[in-house]
Amino acid sequence: MDPPVTEAATPLLHSTSSESSSDADDHTPPSSYRFNFKDVKFPCDFLNKSLSGYSSYRPLAVLPGHIGSVSCLALCGEFILSASQGKDIIVWQQPDLRVFTRFGHGEGSVKAVVAVGNRVFTAHQDGKIRVWKVSRRSENNFRLVNTLPTAKDYLGKFMKQSNYVQTRRHHKILWIEHADTISCLAVHNGLIYSGSWDKTLKVWRVSDLKCLESIKAHDDAINGVVACNGIVYSASADGKIKAWGRRKKQEEQVEEEMHSLLGILEGHKDVSINSVVVSNDGKWVFGGISDGFLMGWEKIGETMSWKVVCEKKAHKMAVLCVCLMGEFLCSGSADKSIGIWRREAFGRLCKIGVINGHEGPIKCLQAAPNGVGEGFLLYSGSLDKSLRVWWVSKASPSSSSSSYSSAMGVGAFVAEDSKKSIISF
Repeated sequence: MDPPVTEAATPLLHSTSSESSSDADDHTPPSSYRFNFKDVKFPCDFLNKSLSGYSSYRPLAVLPGHIGSVSCLALCGEFILSASQGKDIIVWQQPDLRVFTRFGHGEGSVKAVVAVGNRVFTAHQDGKIRVWKVSRRSENNFRLVNTLPTAKDYLGKFMKQSNYVQTRRHHKILWIEHADTISCLAVHNGLIYSGSWDKTLKVWRVSDLKCLESIKAHDDAINGVVACNGIVYSASADGKIKAWGRRKKQEEQVEEEMHSLLGILEGHKDVSINSVVVSNDGKWVFGGISDGFLMGWEKIGETMSWKVVCEKKAHKMAVLCVCLMGEFLCSGSADKSIGIWRREAFGRLCKIGVINGHEGPIKCLQAAPNGVGEGFLLYSGSLDKSLRVWWVSKASPSSSSSSYSSAMGVGAFVAEDSKKSIISF
């Protein structure tokens, strides 16, 4: 069992309050650059053309504070959660991007984080999933309430030998346990999917935290998982993305829905696929590959088949993460850059911008829509231990400079006390 955790004050994830404590403590990093969309000033030269001809960008904010590399991000209502290899999870409050609180626990770094209602699920290098609840008791706080597999799940299975699987010579564990690092999490239709370096994909029920299935999904480590329209996609170091769906299975006169393989999206042979995303309509699937390529697949009608529609050399080094915002795709790479792409006809990708500024490989990306201008906010986490915030315009690169000024004006607002600002122009 995990030891008790010191509780940190924080509001509910879905709280509409924007108030935060002004009391600083020893763990609070230097004041970050803060912006308010109501105070945006125009015009600005926030977006420029680089020598390569692509749009280049400057950060709205650079947020330090992690003691290790930033490994994953999650957007939860008015908060941003960023986790690191230093085991700590920082809660940032929007829109001022203040450090609101920290929490964390466990052996090994945090690899993935997702939020479901008033609970946060974190995946760890020690092969466990930890469940945190945002409580209303006295002060709202993140409180460790469970670890997956739960004790109840253990007790129901540990006596039966058929519930054990062999992971290596002379070593067995229960099938509900992950034998290696959990690298990714996804939530869909009341289920949590966890992918691991142990090559398995496990399915957990959100309501009672019970492990329902363990799927021997790949021949190598699973690096990414995403779900859409009832289909779950797992990306692996074996160079494949596999699509899974739930089907009724008759077993001992009891009908239950089990996941089965629907199709395989082939990447480059023996080259790891590090991340996967799917469009909201489920038609387009994109993967980031270790050889620097982005690949795209189109789902053919209502059939369970996919065809390759895009193969683009995107970066000089491995693509480590990807995210989608409508027809825009962002790719983060070990070459320390972020590529901005627009999806065009037939799933082809057109490069429209390059983001530079991080001092280490880009490990995670998250995009969020915003009501100011024609664009969206992009959050990037890096091995340089920082989280950065960018404004990405949806305007065409051929648009007039005035339209860029209005869309990018967010970046023109500079804190009055520049010495306390961490914005890096």
